[in-house]
Amino acid sequence: MATLIDLAETPVRELNQALHTPSTATWRVLNPRGAHAVACGIREDLAVEVEGHVGYYCAGMNQHATVTVHGNAGTGVAENMMSGTVRVRGNASQSAGATAHGGLLVIDGDAAARCGISMKGVDIVVGGNVGHMSAFMGQAGRLVVCGDAGDALGDSLYEARIYVRGTVKSLGADCVEKEMRPEHLAELAELLKAAERDEDPADFRRYGSARELYHFDVGNTAAY
Repeated sequence: MATLIDLAETPVRELNQALHTPSTATWRVLNPRGAHAVACGIREDLAVEVEGHVGYYCAGMNQHATVTVHGNAGTGVAENMMSGTVRVRGNASQSAGATAHGGLLVIDGDAAARCGISMKGVDIVVGGNVGHMSAFMGQAGRLVVCGDAGDALGDSLYEARIYVRGTVKSLGADCVEKEMRPEHLAELAELLKAAERDEDPADFRRYGSARELYHFDVGNTAAY
């Protein structure tokens, strides 16, 4: 049976403390009402269902847990996540999955600007669109966009891989379209399956780093 926490009666700090020393494996969080830092820093294999909208940094620093938000999420959902799964059933604000090292972040709706900024190994699947400068300085991991992408996609990208089904308004510095080879189609199929999506991998395009900005070269000044 799930442990029930009502944030209309219990402070977020007490919720997070309970999740850090859990007595049960399944939790339901009621009335988040846009509260910040809900379900942060979990290090156990828990299932946490948040029934409503959350504010900044929900499920930040997650390890092992599966956190599902039945609503929208504010800035920095799953920021610095290490492992586990975070799912937003609605939309996410800017910087979703920022600096995350691992795990899977799924956003069923749209994600705003800088989705996956400085991502370091996380997999992010967005069912809708992403805003400008998504995957900015993405170092490792995969970003899948089932809708459209805004300006400067993949700006200053390192080795993160980007798949987009819709249109890309513009590519950022050093980000280029790349060939979609069989291994990429297989990789994308696995990501879509993990995110419970049914899009056809063949409908996507792949983007990655041109690898011209790894080291400063005066000849590339115009690209910065």
